[in-house]
Amino acid sequence: MDQSDDTARPSNDNTDEESLEDAAPTGEAEAPPSPEAQLALAKDQMLRALAEVENTRRRAQREIEDARKYSVANFARDVLNVADNLRRALDAVPEDAAASEDLKALVEGVSLTERELLSAMERHGIRKVDPKGEKFDHNLHQAMFETDMAGVEPGTVIEVAQAGYVIGDRLLRPAMVGVAKKPPAAVPAPGAGDQLDTKA
Repeated sequence: MDQSDDTARPSNDNTDEESLEDAAPTGEAEAPPSPEAQLALAKDQMLRALAEVENTRRRAQREIEDARKYSVANFARDVLNVADNLRRALDAVPEDAAASEDLKALVEGVSLTERELLSAMERHGIRKVDPKGEKFDHNLHQAMFETDMAGVEPGTVIEVAQAGYVIGDRLLRPAMVGVAKKPPAAVPAPGAGDQLDTKA
């Protein structure tokens, strides 16, 4: 009786072994990085953070310098009209009239005002561009016309219709100029050999 009971009872040994096999890890756990690797990673992160801080500092410094240098740009553009009008007033006075006692003091006063205005503008980094006789520079000049002129190298500014201005290293207003152009090539006169032979 006892033997039959032992035989009939199912064995759980195989099931327990399979459960243990399922619970066993399938791979080895990753080893933690070595102290040297951790130190190298921390050093790299620190260097990157320092570089970012330095770039931010340089950008802020550059923005401060630009704000200090170019903050008067809009005001300067408005003042340019005043300088232009002073120059036009001086150019409109005939030479003989400027020498007369009636207008001499007035002309000198306007001229002094113009010089003082330009001097004040230069103190704030605003410089006049008067390029007559210089090579045309598309970064600073705007060509209004081109014309032939003997004895002048092509591309030379021969007339300044309106002076230009720069503030710092930036263009505030281009100079309006006339430029000498290359004269057209001379067409040779037809020679005797160029005449058509009508006797053929």
